[in-house]
Amino acid sequence: MSPMMYSLFVRAFWETVIMTVASGVISLIAGLPLGLLLVATAKGGIAENLWVNRVVGAIVNGFRSVPFIILLVALIPLTRLIVGTSIGTWAAIVPLAIAATPYYARIAEVSLREVDRGLIEAVRAMGGNRWTIMREVLLPEALPGIVAGFTVTLVTLIGASAMAGAIGAGGLGDLAIRYGYQRFETAIMVAVVAVLILLVCLIQWLGDVLVARLDKRI
Repeated sequence: MSPMMYSLFVRAFWETVIMTVASGVISLIAGLPLGLLLVATAKGGIAENLWVNRVVGAIVNGFRSVPFIILLVALIPLTRLIVGTSIGTWAAIVPLAIAATPYYARIAEVSLREVDRGLIEAVRAMGGNRWTIMREVLLPEALPGIVAGFTVTLVTLIGASAMAGAIGAGGLGDLAIRYGYQRFETAIMVAVVAVLILLVCLIQWLGDVLVARLDKRI
């Protein structure tokens, strides 16, 4: 690998990391409250409201049902409005975050639903309000599942960020398409695939270690 290609490779790697981390953090900040809202407003929830639940659920399902490559194109006007351009690393964060948020919301919802109802009723019996139940019961008890779900979301975002390279988002996906596919440089393609595999394995390992520690504390 030539020095110039090595420099491009390093730059593409960090672009992928930036896209994954930034969109992952946004999906966590937006997706976890959505998951809490879906659980709280469901039938028998601590703030039961079936209309809100159905509307939010429909919106979440709607975004989840759109293939990511189509979402990339459909969100170009919004991306331009937010970051001023539709290409590049920062532009890719917008569709990545919008795609990952409903995905993570459903994962968080599943973890929150698994919390023992007896604990919720016990806090209610002691006079705890909705916020107390969320803060003291739902989130702490579901934390291992929430972290595990976030790990899965980050892994999914790595694959999506590579796909975003198809429309000029930068990162390892863009490098693989421009040099590995269009210029038939097999070594570049192999290197990109190897790095993506290692990156996924590292994130999954870190997530598993953190989940194991959280399980011991509960």
